[in-house]
Amino acid sequence: MAPVAHLVIVHRNRGALCRRTVECFVAQAELTVTVVDNGSEPDQLAELRDGLSADVEVVETGSNLGFGPGANVGLERWLAGLHDLCLLAPHDARPLDGTVLKLLEEMRDHPAAGLASADVGDGEVPRIQPFLGPIGEPAGRDVGWEDSDYPHGTLMALRRGCVLDVGLFDERYFAYCEEADLGIRATRSGWQVGLVRGAMVENPESGSEAATIDYLMLRNTLLLLRTHFGIRNAAFRAGVVLVESVVGWWRPEVRSPYHTGRSRFRAVLHAITGRFGPP
Repeated sequence: MAPVAHLVIVHRNRGALCRRTVECFVAQAELTVTVVDNGSEPDQLAELRDGLSADVEVVETGSNLGFGPGANVGLERWLAGLHDLCLLAPHDARPLDGTVLKLLEEMRDHPAAGLASADVGDGEVPRIQPFLGPIGEPAGRDVGWEDSDYPHGTLMALRRGCVLDVGLFDERYFAYCEEADLGIRATRSGWQVGLVRGAMVENPESGSEAATIDYLMLRNTLLLLRTHFGIRNAAFRAGVVLVESVVGWWRPEVRSPYHTGRSRFRAVLHAITGRFGPP
């Protein structure tokens, strides 16, 4: 059977895990597969290639470009081909049975949809609050298409026309919030963005330390707000961070799992001075 879509997996230093991820996807549908390796160690790259189908293209970037820039390498491969739809995921995404076809079918049933994501099972729909950034709101339904402001990065589908219209990921983000930025650009250009309830995907591990995640999420949220809503909105969010940091210092039990004061200070400083890209 001819491939029905392109699959791009962004990988770094989880060779065997990434190989199983590819196998999980191709067991559900005929796919053209590109794995973008972001500067993995030689042993991990060897583990990735060991037993991987010869039909899978592995593109070695030579360094850790980050999720968004690494994804762009694979998306350019997709755009150079013929498929209208592309699936994008990190190396540890685990789509449950039927998820791949559900996601692709919903994209085909919604021709105005430029971006969509699978269901991560949190019972929320991704929204963007102009003064706070990406947030979650309670889901409005249990199954099927639900409009959202941006797609989850755990597993998303992209339509060729949308990406050609609004462009690839903004590489300043490196990782985190790049999908929110893309969602804003897509909806403002008239494309529909949604989440497919019931198309379940799991994301069992994080490849970054908590302080790095905290830094990137906050720095990039401030970039997102300043870019799309103005400096006043970004300044408000920075003020909220200051209050949260003071409260968190006095009451550690209210901190999020990723809260670290030093990383948050650096995030605000770098957002103000325009220091983006790798952490």
